[in-house]
Amino acid sequence: MPPPLSPSISFCKSLHTFRLQEQVRLLAAGGRLEEALSLLSASSAADPGSGPPIDVQTYAALFHSCAGFNSLHHGIAFHRLLLQNSNDSAKLNLSPPNHRLFLTNHLINMYAKCGDLTYARTLFDEMSQRNHVSWTALISGYAQHGCGDDCFLLFSAMLGHFRPNEFAFTSVLSSCNDNSNGKQCGKQVHALALKFSIDASVYVANALISMYSKVSGCGAEKAWTVFRAMEFRNLITWNSMIAGFQLQGLGSFAIQLFTEMRRTPVGFDRATLVSLFSSLSSGAIGEGTRTVGFGLKYCCQLHSLAIRSGLISEIEVITALVKAYSDLRGEIADCYRLFLETDSHSQRDVVFWTGIITAFAEREPGESLFLFRELHRKGDVAPDRYTLSSVVKACGGLISERHALSVHSQVIKHGLDRDTVVANSLIHAYARCSSVSLAKQVFEGMEMESRDLVSWNSMLKAHALHGQGQEALRLSTEMSVPPDSATFVALLSACSHSGLVEDGIRIFDIMLRDYRITPQLDHYACMVDILGRAGRVLEAQKLINQMPMEPDSVVWSAFLGACRKHGVVQLAALAAANLKELEPERSLGYVQISNIYCSGGRFNEAGLVRKEMRWSGVRKEPGLSWVEIGSQIHEFASGGNRHPQKELIRSELEQFIGQLKELGYVPETSLALHDIEEEQKEEQLYHHSEKLALVFAIMNGERRFWKAIKIMKNIRICVDCHNFMKLASGLLGKEIVVRDSNRFHHFNNRVCSCNDYW
Repeated sequence: MPPPLSPSISFCKSLHTFRLQEQVRLLAAGGRLEEALSLLSASSAADPGSGPPIDVQTYAALFHSCAGFNSLHHGIAFHRLLLQNSNDSAKLNLSPPNHRLFLTNHLINMYAKCGDLTYARTLFDEMSQRNHVSWTALISGYAQHGCGDDCFLLFSAMLGHFRPNEFAFTSVLSSCNDNSNGKQCGKQVHALALKFSIDASVYVANALISMYSKVSGCGAEKAWTVFRAMEFRNLITWNSMIAGFQLQGLGSFAIQLFTEMRRTPVGFDRATLVSLFSSLSSGAIGEGTRTVGFGLKYCCQLHSLAIRSGLISEIEVITALVKAYSDLRGEIADCYRLFLETDSHSQRDVVFWTGIITAFAEREPGESLFLFRELHRKGDVAPDRYTLSSVVKACGGLISERHALSVHSQVIKHGLDRDTVVANSLIHAYARCSSVSLAKQVFEGMEMESRDLVSWNSMLKAHALHGQGQEALRLSTEMSVPPDSATFVALLSACSHSGLVEDGIRIFDIMLRDYRITPQLDHYACMVDILGRAGRVLEAQKLINQMPMEPDSVVWSAFLGACRKHGVVQLAALAAANLKELEPERSLGYVQISNIYCSGGRFNEAGLVRKEMRWSGVRKEPGLSWVEIGSQIHEFASGGNRHPQKELIRSELEQFIGQLKELGYVPETSLALHDIEEEQKEEQLYHHSEKLALVFAIMNGERRFWKAIKIMKNIRICVDCHNFMKLASGLLGKEIVVRDSNRFHHFNNRVCSCNDYW
């Protein structure tokens, strides 16, 4: 046995140990775990005989910091050091049972919080003694990592040993998801909280509000009941209830509650603003406040509040604000200004980049691609699956698949080619930019188990969009997941575009009978379209009259199109009147009934409709077409007066029309909208935007390199242009693809893929 230390030497060593432990704790608290580990290792090396005598409080602080900073590898290193020292009483004293329990609880908490739930459970099962903290630490870990069933089972087991505290209740409630099992578990835990009179705890009540907010159906009502019963509410309480209304699509209630919240001293934070902006961008502003004008006004007020409070600098707030402005305004100048005003590039994280790219994706797909290139060029933020998914969708708004192929290569480069979300976006994009074959290639390249419902629905929609009804029906028989409401919309649309009337009727019947899916407005609109296109207009009218809900503008638009196609003037007038009532600002009802009158030679009545349209301040959407030459997009308006080469294009068009007339082209002058001479009617038809775009493509392209000429149009193609394109495809010996507002037309060898059924 070594001789006893003198009092002075013992004091110095104790002081050294105390300072060492304090320094280690300070380093750990600041997240400087590597330095703390190095210091301990260096101290052990300097005194190999005994090493630094680290107490249990220091180890507890180390494990607590590892959990807080989610550093599992440092936690394992400190645990290894603990095991090495635990057998040497000079280095660590674990003789009192409460010391061992205290440290094991911290270890369970560290491993659970850092995601190693298996080892955390092993430590828990091997404990000879447990307390509240032991159970709660593991329950909290299960909840944090989404292991709802394990969390609930452990909580249930805890009831046989201890009465759970408010933290255990809070953890298990946070793990209850919006599924049948989760709902039932949440209700049981709520009942237990009432039995133990712990529901009055603000932490438990907040967790109940959040839990019910995630439950579909009457979740918001139950969350509101809990909220109203609370005597004390903190900031989290108010935020949870506002977020609950937002999640349930009750934006107006979220706004009203925030107004009430502002009368209290509780204040607000970034989570409050994020939920409110999300309420506005979701479009669910609520009864009596549905107008975009109201939403935009309130968004501006919140924007001002965010600036005054300084929270506008928070990236989550500005990301939510960008999305709100994008959804409310229909234009994205404000979104781009917010993007430019972001303080620094370091503040633009992947969520913010994804938000601004998504905002541009639908309305300005070219700008979305530009922003993606900027993100790639800067290289300080790596795109994730959602970024790539958004930019892929933007490619679907362009004419050719060239951009989609380019982004697809980036998907492969980032190793996300097997990601289901990205693959689904690629299917959508390739289908929208005319290449159903590439969409099919992506779909077939997916593993069967990775194809979710969105994958199948996207492929069905692709076939429907390109008039491939039989292919859509065949594919539906191979589905590996149960169909949903959107599946039947895609199938009915495919039948509508392909003239598969009996198949459409059969699908509509089995949807409710075999799959218990109640038809909604989209399904009825498809059925009206199916029957109406086939000339069964009276059956379509009967179906509208029997609908259990009021028909919307889509239903009346489909019925009006059928009436126009088959010349049923009286019913067309009825449909147009309903359409004008539902959407008084849109020109569709006026234009369609005017065209019907013109087709029947009733030009005076057509003129009256046009006058009514002008008096109402409604303007017809101009016909526009786009064609891509090289890497540049060229736009054409009907008449071609805005194009700098208009005279040359018109000259070439006249020659081309002469060639087509030799092949049998006869202008459909019955479509002209005025009582004018026949030659003037033909002149009107000749200068439709898609004809100008086609001739411009011919003038500027090398025919031997063409695979197909692709034209995009903002409104539906007319009968005359449809006939024109069929004959043009035969004359040129090339495929012509026209994407109008409704579908794709593939013209090849004087035949269209729609079989003249559109």
